Amino acid sequence: MPVPDFLLKLRQHVGHGLLPLVGVSAVVLDDDGRLLLHRRSDDGRWGVPGGILEPEEQPAQAVVREVREETGVEVEVERLSSVVGQEPYTYPNGDRVQILDLAFRCRPVGGELRADDDESLEVAWFAPEEVPRMAERIHERIGWAREPGGPPHFER
Repeated sequence: MPVPDFLLKLRQHVGHGLLPLVGVSAVVLDDDGRLLLHRRSDDGRWGVPGGILEPEEQPAQAVVREVREETGVEVEVERLSSVVGQEPYTYPNGDRVQILDLAFRCRPVGGELRADDDESLEVAWFAPEEVPRMAERIHERIGWAREPGGPPHFER
């Protein structure tokens, strides 16, 4: 995944040290309950669209942007479905991050399904019984977004 310019500049100052970052992810469900996933270009795994919140960007705007960039689909945010601090992660280059993930339940409203080759190798809709195996945290995120209404899930 491309590293945002602001993060590259920040890394010049802090090196590989642990950075707390805010991420957004989209659980996009169509009227038939199918889930939009993309196969990431950085590791080849399937996942929900998402990325890092950029300076001066609102989370809901960021998730709409990320879905459009990674899948070509235009979405409308329905609600915040979970707020979870992920375990620290070290990238192959040694950069360390800890993501506070804001997951949003979204619905498609337009666009054209396509992989962008930069961030997505493939993009597809999956019926609930066809969803590929992914990291447990992603399956949890999807489950919380599928729950009807109510407050967002958060770790106690």
